[in-house]
Amino acid sequence: MLDLGFVRANLPLVEEKLRARGVDPSAALGDFLALDATRRDRITGSEQLKADRNRMSGEVAALKKSGQGDAALALMEQVRALKQEGESLEALAAGAESELRALLARLPNLPHPSVPAGASELENVEIKRWSPTGVDPEQDHVGVQLKPHWELGEALGILDLERAAKLSGARFAVYWGEGARLERALAQFMLDMQTREHGYLEVQPPVMVNSRSLFGTGQLPKFEQDLFLCTGQDDPGPGLKDNDHWLIPTAEVPLTNLFRDEILDEADLPLSLTACTPCFRSEAGSYGRDVRGIIRQHQFQKVELVKFATPEQSEAELERMTANAEAVLERLGLPYRRMLLCAGDMGFSAMKTYDLEVWLPGQGLYREISSCSNCGDFQARRANIRYRPAGKTKAEHLHTLNGSGLAVGRTWVAVVENYQQQDGTVRVPAALLPYMDGITVLEPRTGAARARTKAGSEK
Repeated sequence: MLDLGFVRANLPLVEEKLRARGVDPSAALGDFLALDATRRDRITGSEQLKADRNRMSGEVAALKKSGQGDAALALMEQVRALKQEGESLEALAAGAESELRALLARLPNLPHPSVPAGASELENVEIKRWSPTGVDPEQDHVGVQLKPHWELGEALGILDLERAAKLSGARFAVYWGEGARLERALAQFMLDMQTREHGYLEVQPPVMVNSRSLFGTGQLPKFEQDLFLCTGQDDPGPGLKDNDHWLIPTAEVPLTNLFRDEILDEADLPLSLTACTPCFRSEAGSYGRDVRGIIRQHQFQKVELVKFATPEQSEAELERMTANAEAVLERLGLPYRRMLLCAGDMGFSAMKTYDLEVWLPGQGLYREISSCSNCGDFQARRANIRYRPAGKTKAEHLHTLNGSGLAVGRTWVAVVENYQQQDGTVRVPAALLPYMDGITVLEPRTGAARARTKAGSEK
């Protein structure tokens, strides 16, 4: 959430930054100035009435002491009238405050000065490109016929989209045998790498959170349609709640909210956390996109990276977090590129974002596999997360960062497509061999095991 005082003092800049994001300032800000002025006028009026009441209460006491009871009673009636008027102004001020907070809650974060202008992904800026061979993968596979992961997965008997649709509908997957082991190996490899080599503390958080948590990281109230609400519970009424339950769209939500309404010590920052959890997304607005395979799913695994930092640390920590995610791709030998997102393509809570896009040769394109963002103090204000700077008594809002290290399902796709062999098998990357129980190559399943994966389609 943006700071009210900052918006008031820098309204032209805020309007400029909103336009850079493709947001109409007049629609987003509405009657901000009038609402803010009304709120302040009512607060000032209420405080003046309170001062008058205090002064007159003193006069009442003096009148009583001097034996002027009738005059004291008359003045007491005036004090009661001022109290009622003051309470009315306080209620009106609280209403204006609520409207103002609702307005601010719907404003996105403002882009960092280093973020390029642009309205869509077409204006993102490529920062670097990496390949294990040093050859551009777009040129390396020219003239080579490679299969997409959904064809490879079916041929190998390790990916079953048909049965998943029978169980749950579209955008779900079932992994069989070595496919399931590969998914598990990738998650364990990523967690081990981030905890052992990069200093992240592993956390196992709940995968159901309340609406206050989703507000803290910016999913609510604006993006409710992208979430899954667990029904069948008593609804205590409108507004943010502590006792409702939503499935998490990413572990960023519970990890960031671990310190909601808390104050951390500067000596503990930066603090780096990681978690592997299932993630649940409704994919609202994505009808018809990525209908083949498992690129866009309602349920998927992801290893999340979250950092808490001081404002002075956060830019360097974004670079470090992005490098931590890149290290996973490089250890797996997967070609990728780093993109700096333009203002119009960033997420709601981010002030600066790098996307990592992995090369998928079976589809002949780069696809996002990680998004690393510095949210500044935007989420910290919403979730009331602060730190106490050394030598100071007043606590300040810290900066939060989050990123994927990586999306496990999309990494599964990248491994299968990049390590496919001419005979239709898939070689296991060297980095994953310690996690694969001696399996070095994924081969077509045969015999009874193969029959089990095909039986459903033959009925």
